[in-house]
Amino acid sequence: MEKHYTICPVCSSADLQHKLNALDYTVSKKEFEIWECNNCTLRFTQDVPDGDAIAAYYHADSYISHTNTNKGLINRLYHLVRKLTLSSKRRMILSLTGLRKGKLLDIGAGTGAFVQHMQTNGWMTAGLEPDAAARQQAQKVNNIELSSPENFFLFQPDSFDVITLWHVLEHVHDLHEYLTQLNKIIKQQGKIFIAVPNYTSFDAVFYKKYWAAYDVPRHLYHFSPLSLKYLFNQHGFELQSTRAMWYDSFYISFLSEKYKKNKLGLLRGLFIGFFSNLQAFINKEHCSSLIYIINKR
Repeated sequence: MEKHYTICPVCSSADLQHKLNALDYTVSKKEFEIWECNNCTLRFTQDVPDGDAIAAYYHADSYISHTNTNKGLINRLYHLVRKLTLSSKRRMILSLTGLRKGKLLDIGAGTGAFVQHMQTNGWMTAGLEPDAAARQQAQKVNNIELSSPENFFLFQPDSFDVITLWHVLEHVHDLHEYLTQLNKIIKQQGKIFIAVPNYTSFDAVFYKKYWAAYDVPRHLYHFSPLSLKYLFNQHGFELQSTRAMWYDSFYISFLSEKYKKNKLGLLRGLFIGFFSNLQAFINKEHCSSLIYIINKR
């Protein structure tokens, strides 16, 4: 079964238009349409496989968040950057919550690196990961026991001080149901950290259909800052602040150059990533990826 949208998945507007076609470079090499809502500016992948059928599109040795692969220069760079960002994410959480320790839920935990990092630093942690192979890797590599995502709806109200979704929300099929549950299980003074790619960034505009962060069909939605403000408001959240993810522009540009089969891809990717960050330094809402920090109204 495929999901065909006649109204926007975020704001329910019927004012939709086709924007571009993008290729699944990771698994199927199939082409998918990307549409945009003219009201809230959300972009979304049209005719995506349903929740059961899409699992096959995650089964690839190159899908790094599930396999932890070190194959290739780009994946080695990914691992290097991940080590650097684990501590910076923790420092950001401590700064914005005022907590030294607390109870944290990481959704879409991959192989458990962030869960392990927070646990090592004294936090009570829980992690959810849909991919069974990634959960096995988390146990084997990081000695972390992750749960399947069905447990998300079993948590009691006001269970967590912090909930993190690092590049996860764009994968969630039941978007509104998910946001409703997030509002239920976060404490009144708690914070939710949501990192997503930003198609209004310079690198997205430059690479167009080759932009690696479209990652169809795994990415169901392609958020703009405006579309997320619509979504948060609908579910009783307020946006506290945003943070730029400066490394993402380089990683995405390198991958995009690889998809374009450019022989000088690393050099041009470095330039495009730098120029994208330069524009984002002037206006943060144009960063390749953004972290949105939200709390209950």
